[in-house]
Amino acid sequence: CSAGASKPVLTLFTKKPCPLCDEAKEVLEPYRRRFILQEVDITLPENSAWYEKYKYDIPVFHLNGKFLMKHRVDTQKFEDQLRKVELQSD
Repeated sequence: CSAGASKPVLTLFTKKPCPLCDEAKEVLEPYRRRFILQEVDITLPENSAWYEKYKYDIPVFHLNGKFLMKHRVDTQKFEDQLRKVELQSD
């Protein structure tokens, strides 16, 4: 069983400070063991393309590299997509 080896990656596009991002992370806390959280600070020079794309929209979430949601966590949508990804990797 390769549990944990292929956990989905949830990418959070954020910047400091970001109260909405902090709020979103709290909402996601109950799911934490089911994904790997990767944070991308869009204000860093190497992330300027993301900054241009998302500067008015953070927090933005991608699941395994695909756009998932922005501004707020839609737990229903998140859970549906997470389940789909988990089923594909079994």
